[in-house]
Amino acid sequence: MSTEFESALTYASYLAVDELLQLQRPLSDGPEHDEMLFIVIHQTYELWFKQILHEMNGVQKEIEAGNTYGSLAMLGRIRTILKICVAQVDVLETMTPLQFNSFRDRLSSSSGFQSAQFREVEAVLGRRDSKLAGHLPLEEQATIAQITSRRSLWDSVLVYLNQRGHAVPNEYLERDFSQHYTPNEQVQEILLAVHRTDPETAMICERLLDIDEGLQEWRYRHVKMVERTIGHKSGTGGSSGVGYLSSTLFNPVFPDLWAIRDRF
Repeated sequence: MSTEFESALTYASYLAVDELLQLQRPLSDGPEHDEMLFIVIHQTYELWFKQILHEMNGVQKEIEAGNTYGSLAMLGRIRTILKICVAQVDVLETMTPLQFNSFRDRLSSSSGFQSAQFREVEAVLGRRDSKLAGHLPLEEQATIAQITSRRSLWDSVLVYLNQRGHAVPNEYLERDFSQHYTPNEQVQEILLAVHRTDPETAMICERLLDIDEGLQEWRYRHVKMVERTIGHKSGTGGSSGVGYLSSTLFNPVFPDLWAIRDRF
């Protein structure tokens, strides 16, 4: 009976709780009380980024297969995860600048700028530029290069629109996916027609806009959190800190969806 119990699947074994709780390794002397919070928050971000990538991989398959309602469910989940990521900033902001500075020097050259998973998220959403992965290990660079060689989420949406009878020109469906997508009038006209004549497809578009807005909100909250914590000092990874983060604001992921707002 004892052997059966020991070999049975448990909450702890299924979730690898023992291993999980050993992954927080503060480096400061003592260690400083608030370093644990810093580590847990950022590890949690990485778990959410992993889930977002999982959902986006699934939603691209669903969208390209023409499954509207399956796509809506996954897009809604991504939107909700982004809301949780924003809420985590509230927790991090309970740490004062003095508390953060008590262990900041231990971070050395590490920085959130080095999050490979977040760069993967950006790549799936359509970011295409030489600076995207150049600072990452070669293995991560290869992963991101693979992502940027295929359809972004928006390219999958264009396939879906075409399948739904909204004729997307082949030059957009078969474009070079390694190049950044350029918003254009033809696609915007199609999107206007979608909103006027195809409510189901319009729901997909609005859910995408929710995700775009959620990501921009997270970026803004992240910038203000960094500013209130370290001001305008350089970031730990050698970036310009708030200066760099501010440059990422107000850059929509789905510009065509924003461009049509004043034309309804």
